[in-house]
Amino acid sequence: MQPALVHLNALRAFEASARHRSFAAAAAELHVTPAAVGQLVRGLEEWLGTPVFHRSSSGKLRLTLTESAQRALPDIQAGFDRLAQGLGRLKERAAESVITVTVSPAFAAKWLLPRLDDFHAAHPDLDVRLDTSLRPLDFVAQRIDIGVRYGAGRWPGLVADKWLEEEVYPVCSPSLSAARSWANPADLLRETLIHDLSMDEHEGFLHWTGWLRAAGVTGRLAPRGLKINNSGAVLQAAAQGQGIALARGLMASDDVSSGRLVRLFPDIRCPSPLAYHVVYRPESAELARVMAFRQWLFSQVPHPTTPHV
Repeated sequence: MQPALVHLNALRAFEASARHRSFAAAAAELHVTPAAVGQLVRGLEEWLGTPVFHRSSSGKLRLTLTESAQRALPDIQAGFDRLAQGLGRLKERAAESVITVTVSPAFAAKWLLPRLDDFHAAHPDLDVRLDTSLRPLDFVAQRIDIGVRYGAGRWPGLVADKWLEEEVYPVCSPSLSAARSWANPADLLRETLIHDLSMDEHEGFLHWTGWLRAAGVTGRLAPRGLKINNSGAVLQAAAQGQGIALARGLMASDDVSSGRLVRLFPDIRCPSPLAYHVVYRPESAELARVMAFRQWLFSQVPHPTTPHV
């Protein structure tokens, strides 16, 4: 280690004292006591074998640089500026290696987490930090890079690329499907229906009433049923045989493919007016990590919508 670096704190105390001409002001800037600044400066002088300040005790303490210290100060200040630049680049590099992604808890559990290994394999230099939240987020304050949101595509201040449209359909456990015989959709009115309340505040979100109407059912829903405010928990309850859930296609796709859930009346198509969107700030669009994650998301769907550029 270079000898001067051993005295880095002392050099910092000297530079701040020289700039302010005051140990007290330097101490306030460095968050230490004036006595600590004075001790650091004296230690530097002892190591150098020469004073760096002419001290005056008349009135308020004022520090005057010696001639040699005055000549050295610009180089020392330039050195601290270079250190600050270097640390800034290190910080930028660290930030570039982490991408912060916001998704709902259900989307994370049912779709994203099972596929993250694929993203890491394609981008081993990027670490993913997940923020699983349904509440509106300040992308700047919370340092969010990109997210996936379900809705009509309007989020103030954000670009929203339509990523995937979907349909909704009823699902139940294999055991419940085997124990019942439903000849037409109206038969479901006699069953315990599981209701997803997670998107109640979004206009256009399809509930059982909308699907039954699309299926041509005019009967009224029974007041009984199970109501849950998390789409993942809705599917979990259905898989456990607690009733029939109206599933969002993307959330249920893996469970249906694996046989954990059975799709009922697959010939009835009921598209959702809402869709999944990839969202990010306009000024973040060209960041390498944002572009990488956005492109990966679009590569995961069979027929992706062309992303916004």
